[in-house]
Amino acid sequence: MFVPEKAMVLAAGYGKRMRPLSATTPKPLIEIAGRSLIDHCLDGLAAAGVKTAVVNVHYLADLTEAHLRRRKQPEIVISDERGKLLDTGGGIVKALPELGDKPFVLRNSDSFWLEGVRPNLRWLFNAWDDSRMDGLLLLASTVMTAGYNGSGDFTIGPDGLLTRRRERTVAPFVYAGAAVLHPRLFAEPPDDRFSLNDLFDRAIATDRLFGVRLDGLWINVETPEAIGVAERAIAESAA
Repeated sequence: MFVPEKAMVLAAGYGKRMRPLSATTPKPLIEIAGRSLIDHCLDGLAAAGVKTAVVNVHYLADLTEAHLRRRKQPEIVISDERGKLLDTGGGIVKALPELGDKPFVLRNSDSFWLEGVRPNLRWLFNAWDDSRMDGLLLLASTVMTAGYNGSGDFTIGPDGLLTRRRERTVAPFVYAGAAVLHPRLFAEPPDDRFSLNDLFDRAIATDRLFGVRLDGLWINVETPEAIGVAERAIAESAA
């Protein structure tokens, strides 16, 4: 089974929607059910066999780095964005020398999931096809989420190809903050600071962006109110 050796974990943002909690605590260190958001993320990567996680830092970076120094698995490599926050796409481009030239797994540090029957990262890795794909996204059904109230992001074709939600419509799937990406996706970046969505759209236009469905409950933590929702979902799953 294909297992990426390395992961990119996005942890540099300000977490403005998490204020006032994020005024003194970086969002990745906010705890859900006794564990920080970033530990929920990194524990899942380690369990899936990922050896190294490159974590970008900017806001309250010293606190995030001090926390990460206590971890043993996966190995942590810091991508320092203290000088300039580069957004999701630019942050990955800066980290590419550490990520190497092979496909890697991308994780957002502010969401995770309760597993269903199959382990989702392993399902994602098994679905990767290097000959057809520049990106493979894990997508949650919008009705199987906690802390998410949006209109969805994508539709999935019968062959797994993704299509963006059209304006003023609703899409059945939301990006669940996990993907396998090939470094070739980042060839000719539009700027030094840019959104990863720009490259997703480029890959859609060339039929190179695919998706698989998450099995279980996706938990999105963007606001203080979402913490209680997330913790109730975890408690109910354990009952």
